[in-house]
Amino acid sequence: MEAATRTNVIPKADRRDIEELERRILAYQRGREDEERFKHYRLTRGVYGQRQFGVQMFRTKIPYGRITARQLIALADISEKYTNGRLHLTTRQNIQMHYVKLADSPAIWREMAEHGLTAREACGNTVRNLTASPLAGIDPEEPFDVSPYVQASFEYFLRNPICQDMGRKIKPAFSSSDRDSAFTYFHDFGFIPRLRGKEGKEERGFKVVVGGGLGAVSMIAHTAYEFLPADRIIPFMEAAIRVFDRYGEREKRMKARMKFLIKDLGFDRFMELVEEEFPAIAHQEYAIRPEDPTLATSGPADDFEPVKPIDPTVYASWLKTNVIEQKQPGYRAVRIRVPLGNLDAEQTRLFAATVRRFAADDIRLTVNQGMLLRFVPPSALPQLFNALYAINLALPGFESTADVMACPGTDTCALGVTNSTGLATRLEQLVREEYPEMVEDNRIQIKISGCMNACGQHMAANIGFHGSSIRVGEKIVPAMQVVLGGGITPDGRGFIADKVIKLPTKRIPEAVRTLFADYAEAAEAGTYYNDYVAAKGKRYFYGLLKDLGQTDTVADDEYFDWGQDRDYRQEIGVGECAGVALDVVGTILQDARETVEDAAAAVATGRYADAAYHAYRGMVVGAKALLLGQDVKCNTHIGILTDFQTYCVDTGILAVATSFPDHVLRIKRQDPEEAFVRQYVRDAEAFLRQVIEVRTRQLSANGGQDKLVIDNYYKA
Repeated sequence: MEAATRTNVIPKADRRDIEELERRILAYQRGREDEERFKHYRLTRGVYGQRQFGVQMFRTKIPYGRITARQLIALADISEKYTNGRLHLTTRQNIQMHYVKLADSPAIWREMAEHGLTAREACGNTVRNLTASPLAGIDPEEPFDVSPYVQASFEYFLRNPICQDMGRKIKPAFSSSDRDSAFTYFHDFGFIPRLRGKEGKEERGFKVVVGGGLGAVSMIAHTAYEFLPADRIIPFMEAAIRVFDRYGEREKRMKARMKFLIKDLGFDRFMELVEEEFPAIAHQEYAIRPEDPTLATSGPADDFEPVKPIDPTVYASWLKTNVIEQKQPGYRAVRIRVPLGNLDAEQTRLFAATVRRFAADDIRLTVNQGMLLRFVPPSALPQLFNALYAINLALPGFESTADVMACPGTDTCALGVTNSTGLATRLEQLVREEYPEMVEDNRIQIKISGCMNACGQHMAANIGFHGSSIRVGEKIVPAMQVVLGGGITPDGRGFIADKVIKLPTKRIPEAVRTLFADYAEAAEAGTYYNDYVAAKGKRYFYGLLKDLGQTDTVADDEYFDWGQDRDYRQEIGVGECAGVALDVVGTILQDARETVEDAAAAVATGRYADAAYHAYRGMVVGAKALLLGQDVKCNTHIGILTDFQTYCVDTGILAVATSFPDHVLRIKRQDPEEAFVRQYVRDAEAFLRQVIEVRTRQLSANGGQDKLVIDNYYKA
């Protein structure tokens, strides 16, 4: 099969990242780097520990899911060379590879980088992949194409010092229209395009929402602006991330998200703090080129020879559910169902060749683990269908009830509680065999997560499930928590599902039958499912399903999870964004040194805003080291600043000309111009010298024994 053509040009930034990853892996393998610290580092390079011992998941970072046929072929080749030969499409428009040896991860990244792909900040406490409506640029309802704005935001925050060591991750999303097909309402940042008149011209901007999220405690985002000019969205994100970095929780990992910070501060206070950050931002406005010349604007000529579809019945259904008209006259978009998001390598290469024949070379990964082809001429549809049918990618029912979405669950994830993929396969089979009319119906969508963390987005589903368990005597029954009433309405309203009842997982198919029958019999014709759920209330649905929750009739096979032939055993690992740290204060001081050195290097190259933020973090980390030496908890940046004043400055351990918070937080009140930044970096260097002198005296008094820290507090 055709091999991907390499550019053989690896960007300098990626080359540095790859070389550093190689060095750090070698240091870790030789015992020169603590495991927890190495984990924190490798996550930001896309390397995530799997459930299975000794192997990793490797994740790419693909802004708004845009990928070419050449890049897909490259990933297929890489998967065969280094992994199990399978690509997994995620709900964040990314591609993951599983069963990767740690030592192979630099080679994987190197081959990816030769094709314009990166793994930097694909995982970890960073700005994660920026998602967007896959229809962006071809949506008949869009005010303008958001793709260039997503790309510019991706480039701005990639490797940006303000988001390299946050308390938790940040997830942004851009929708193409008010229908909110990118689910902005449950993201940390959400952007929906708007147009308004200004001086006789149309001005581009965005409705901006902030602080949404799924997981164990789901929240709908707050509206920050009904209209924010397009050149203000990046400055707003930067200011808000600075607030999150400074005030966000770091000790209690389950509360260390933007949504909890806003809840604790109050939305109005959060926005006040955001406004206070603007003086420190280098770009008060950040103009984004509204058109991207690299985006496809056309496809093949509409002159394909007529052919008969291999299966006329399936073809007719596929046309109804998977093919839509673009805003560009004469073209169609074709949506590709990929069950569970899994593609094998040869299937991927054949698919890439199919794209080149029948569509623009501009594939978009979708948030429901599928793909979308653009600029397909109508005459190509029968041939395209036949080609997809031959490689098992012509399933109708995209985004229908039969299109059941699930995260990998216990297949590969350490946090998985029960098997989400086995249940998803069974439910799709149920819909296709018992409710074939629902293959072309999108009023009810089903999503499954292997645990409460919502990688399968179960809280944004009309009918959702997340992994759980039920104790019956001395044994454990694998279970699913049933949630109802989440997702996006046809007019763009966002809902968070309500928890209803926990059921043994083998009873979930019968629960789905019960819910379908109830909706068909009791709801008025045309009633949207979420509106029906809201009208009936969760107690009604609890009563409807409670008999299925009775545990006195549990059969022997109900102690088996889907795909298992033995009794269920709950084996939950530690998530890769949490965990206990084993560290010494001296290592934390080394972090501070390196950060202040980064500040000096940024000054030398004229990157003054970056330099100021490196210096800020260097002072915070240096202060943290001395506080931890006194067993003072360090769970937020703002707490470190105030506690350092109390425990170190007011007690005379270390002298500062003014109050320590004021000394450090000058960064908020000053433009990052050269004179200020140079002085601020010098102050950071001087402060760190003082900290090291104090720590040296403490060590001398303690016989040279460094302080052991066994806690989460170092993460601040």
